[in-house]
Amino acid sequence: MSRHSSKPETCSSPRQNPPQGSLPDLRVDDFDFDLPVELIAQQPPAERGASRMMVLDRATGGFRDAEFSALPMLLNSGDLLVLNDSRVIPARLYARRTLRREREKPTGRIEVMLTGPAGTDQWHALVRPGRKVAIGERLVFPAPDGSIALEAEVLKRGKFGDRLLRFAPPKNQDGDFFSVIERIGHTPLPPYIHREDVEADRERYQTVYARERGSVAAPTAGLHFTPPMLEAIAARGVEIARITLHVGLGTFAPIRVERVKDVRLHRERYTLSAETAEAVNRALGEGRRIVAVGTTVVRTLEACARRAEGRELEPHSGATEIFISPGFEFRVVSALLTNFHLPQSSLLMLVSAFAGRERVLAAYRHAVESHYRFFSYGDCMFIG
Repeated sequence: MSRHSSKPETCSSPRQNPPQGSLPDLRVDDFDFDLPVELIAQQPPAERGASRMMVLDRATGGFRDAEFSALPMLLNSGDLLVLNDSRVIPARLYARRTLRREREKPTGRIEVMLTGPAGTDQWHALVRPGRKVAIGERLVFPAPDGSIALEAEVLKRGKFGDRLLRFAPPKNQDGDFFSVIERIGHTPLPPYIHREDVEADRERYQTVYARERGSVAAPTAGLHFTPPMLEAIAARGVEIARITLHVGLGTFAPIRVERVKDVRLHRERYTLSAETAEAVNRALGEGRRIVAVGTTVVRTLEACARRAEGRELEPHSGATEIFISPGFEFRVVSALLTNFHLPQSSLLMLVSAFAGRERVLAAYRHAVESHYRFFSYGDCMFIG
């Protein structure tokens, strides 16, 4: 096994959807299911890790009910468990418009959800309500004491509230841009959690191993883990590695096409370190199982495998828009821990590609009947 440089190279991956001729001609509504609204978890469990877990046999489609605490017993000595260590930033900000004309009426607060960096001092964002936020508009972001903490200019306007903002350097503030938004920003809870964020969300909507800041949504399969759980897994002889994929709001964006073959995802930034590249190459070479914690890990590893084109994975940083749906050939991941996902979502399509659409939908029907908790703060499923 060759040693790689510890510094990842930087690249931009090409479109990595599998050839469309290999995909079944499925409709987006083929991934629909009935979900009572009361099963959408609005709060995390009282204790981190106190979640239910469904265990789905990928080969037979059989499933059984369990608890997340049983996860170490489902892992084998020699397995490679891969985590996403991206850290969620407080990406939900509140702004006011600066009035350009004396007769203009002041507006109420404007929600600005940062969705990803776009260069020096520039960010993509979703603005709501966005109808009056025009190109050239200046937004001010007040601090709790009423002073102006940040200012931004609207550079471009896109569909569905999308804006490109250029932030002025913070004035009279201790620290940089991220220090300021840590002070004035809010936890970017997903749109199906119908409440304001609270202080506890800053910790609970973050994995215990998060370290590389950049996500605007949590890699939610990792929210169940505690330090003692990771220690118990390591004690079983399981190797643990980390990738970084910064999750964007595209993970929650509604799919606006009818055919699965027409789905396109937003690009997300990732890093594969030298240590993880070597661990994955070694596990593949030795025929050991690679267990992904979350769909973000699946997308990263499978995107890296396609970039390698049959060679060993190499450390690098890049961006991927890989879309995984039934008909996809998995080259790296052989087991998956994941939460329960939205109907007709790209995440449900990924899980269906991994375990089979009919088997996954049958398991989801059981989850509904058994009152599992769904989505970010909900329960989980182990597919092995």
